Amino acid sequence: MMRGPILARSQSIYAPIPPLAYDCVKLIFVRRGSAVLLSEFGERPVAVGDVVALGANTLCGSEPEGSITVTTLYLDRDYVVDQVFWQHAALLADRLDARDFAEELYSEPAQVLRLGEDRAGMLMPWLDELVTLSLDGPSPERFYRMQALLFAVLDVIAPYVKTTPVRRSLTQRRATHPGSPHLRRLLPLRAEARAVVELLRGAPAERWTLGALAEAVHLSPSQLGRVFVDAYGKSPMAYLMTVRAEHLARLLRETELPIETAMRDVGWHSRGHAARLFRQAVGVTPARYRELVRERAAA
Repeated sequence: MMRGPILARSQSIYAPIPPLAYDCVKLIFVRRGSAVLLSEFGERPVAVGDVVALGANTLCGSEPEGSITVTTLYLDRDYVVDQVFWQHAALLADRLDARDFAEELYSEPAQVLRLGEDRAGMLMPWLDELVTLSLDGPSPERFYRMQALLFAVLDVIAPYVKTTPVRRSLTQRRATHPGSPHLRRLLPLRAEARAVVELLRGAPAERWTLGALAEAVHLSPSQLGRVFVDAYGKSPMAYLMTVRAEHLARLLRETELPIETAMRDVGWHSRGHAARLFRQAVGVTPARYRELVRERAAA
């Protein structure tokens, strides 16, 4: 499938779709017909005027009642986190902090937004244009128009999205370290890939090997490597490095643990090795990262 931070597709569905997960945020706009959704919120009916908001890696399937026509917006997860960062920049230290903040703020990964036919109808010209602009794949010349259309759509649906009150420490301020973007294929995630992500995120300090991960999901190491790269655009070990960097950044922001102790807590036992990998992921060394957070807190 074509790649880019924003992608729009329209389709009519006549047969049941089993629960699938994507490594992106999805907004599904019901244009005609009705269906029963099967997701983490259980079973929910949807019809014209409804919008389904799905977080990344959230399983969702559907059983159309006859048929249903939808327009789906696929939004790259890092792109969404970037928007959250700029929206709440006065409260956040960096984009890793923004990821945690977004997970707290949007704690319900699957929601049905009842806009109603009239309010949803005003979105249709914008959605149609987004679909048209997506036909030939991502283009720098069309990016700003697509982003403007997306923001217009989000402005209408945002009041309907349920959020969770989040308290931020007064010491958490801005320190911008943009991460490197990567491309996603926006295809359904294999269950084995999702299971490996859960293992890595659940125990980042574990001494994981590709063989151990492959055995846990009943694939060969080479099969797991292909499945995981197809799903997340990087190998399991590269993904583990990113997870450890995220955890280390959180410890450096939110605790006074010595840096070497924090490194060991996330699974890195060589300070030089950890500093190199952290800098590769975040842009600065752990020591400089903590300095920047403290400088911003004191400003």
